[in-house]
Amino acid sequence: MTAVPTAVLAAEATGETVGTPWVNISIFGLFVLVTLAITFRASRNNKSAADYYAAGRTITGQQNGLAIAGDYLSAASFLGIAGAIAVYGYDGFLYSIGFLVAWLVALLLVAELMRNTARYTMADVLAFRMRQGPVRTAAAISTLAVSLFYLLAQMAGAGGLVTLLLGVTGEAAQAVVVAIVGALMIFYVLVGGMRGTTWVQIIKASLLIAGAFVMTVWVLAGFGFNLSALLGGAQANATAGSDVLAPGAQYGLSGTTKLDFISLAIALVLGTAGLPHVLMRFYTVPTAKDARKSVVWAIWLIGIFYLFSLIIGYGAGALVGAESILAAPGAVNAAAPLLAFELGGTVLLGIIAGVAFATILAVVAGLTITASASFAHDVYASVIKKGQVSGNGEVHVARITAVVIGAISIGLGILALQAGLNIAFLVALAFAVAASANLPTIIYTLFWRRFTTQGALWSIYGGLIICVGLIIFSPVLSGAETSLFPAVDFAWFPLRNPGLISIPASFLLGWLGTVVSKEPVNEMKHAELEVRALTGIGAEKAVHH
Repeated sequence: MTAVPTAVLAAEATGETVGTPWVNISIFGLFVLVTLAITFRASRNNKSAADYYAAGRTITGQQNGLAIAGDYLSAASFLGIAGAIAVYGYDGFLYSIGFLVAWLVALLLVAELMRNTARYTMADVLAFRMRQGPVRTAAAISTLAVSLFYLLAQMAGAGGLVTLLLGVTGEAAQAVVVAIVGALMIFYVLVGGMRGTTWVQIIKASLLIAGAFVMTVWVLAGFGFNLSALLGGAQANATAGSDVLAPGAQYGLSGTTKLDFISLAIALVLGTAGLPHVLMRFYTVPTAKDARKSVVWAIWLIGIFYLFSLIIGYGAGALVGAESILAAPGAVNAAAPLLAFELGGTVLLGIIAGVAFATILAVVAGLTITASASFAHDVYASVIKKGQVSGNGEVHVARITAVVIGAISIGLGILALQAGLNIAFLVALAFAVAASANLPTIIYTLFWRRFTTQGALWSIYGGLIICVGLIIFSPVLSGAETSLFPAVDFAWFPLRNPGLISIPASFLLGWLGTVVSKEPVNEMKHAELEVRALTGIGAEKAVHH
């Protein structure tokens, strides 16, 4: 199909729809039907809590690597990063670098040790040698907080994408779209559990990488496979006074934005190893060796995709233009769909949008099952019922929790969509919360013999409260045109990402809480944790408990 001139595209973009709505709806519907069939098929094998939470630990390393890539390559990776590169160039690509480098932390410090130590959730590790009740409750609260921040980004991405493609106008209509998308995603989790979610993620990762590859080759072909010509085209079509080939378009304008970049980098690099929905993927494989293998597969797949995102982002900047992207419904997040429309018209747009929709679907399913499993397993079964609950009873509570979490995320997603926030930026906030509330406690638990329950609680709650508190009083929520609530101003913290303050504070609080604690160290439990984490001996016994 012939490419549509940019002038026509801009006209369509500043109107409320791009492409032909019925074609877009048909391709959406096809994706939904295929993934529903997979989910129903997978749900037949969900007979126990281990099946619902961890897919019965039957996923191979290669399959889990694809599923991790599917979980990790969210709407932020595809829509948000492509948009950030299209509008800001070099500074937008820094998201890709941060997201990728973060996997080295996960591989070297967390993956194998977590797989050897836990059953279903992050709290299984944290509570192993601590007092069960308070630590499990704290871990569940931090898991819910991280998941809600991440869900906020995905729901905003889903709403923006559907709004762009179906020509939905008005805030009420957009809210209905987000609610319908959210309800569909909740249904996947209720029916398929982790097994269904895993297969949706595997298929979605394959489609996303294939779709990104097609767009990358198509863009390069349009510039004679000359990267310099592509970059020149992006610079020529950039907003006035913006240099998309040099650092500083987004983060180098002032001392505050430079600090913001450092804060963002720390949050991205340390956040992955504390993301509950990524950590939970390690429990679906049968052995620690498979856990390592799955991370290696994930690094390769994610790295290749981020190279594609560089070409797609600069391609959108060159062929569509930053002004047309910012004028479209969904703003920055519309870059990849608009580029698809420019390259291949309605059909390619529908396919790429369908892939992006499947992306959001799979990630939200993974997040929702993680958050619901954390509440059901850690709070309901372990704290409230003291372990006296049947597997089916626990799964029943997990399903109820999934509905509640889904409803909250729909409400927050509507707010984020209407504010037009970049979803890569929203996900970076989730990374900051994960790195602040979870990572210090995980590192201390695995590697510091003296670490106590009080240290764990100070680290989790302190990191969470400081991080979320600074986000609330930052320009993210108020005081700027791009804020969630632009009409009010209660911002006093200047940075848009709080990681620079909250992550070191959490490490400090974990150390301080332990040092001032009178709690004796349980040498036996620490020795058992160390042996199990490093060798895997005893891990299978815990798994089949």
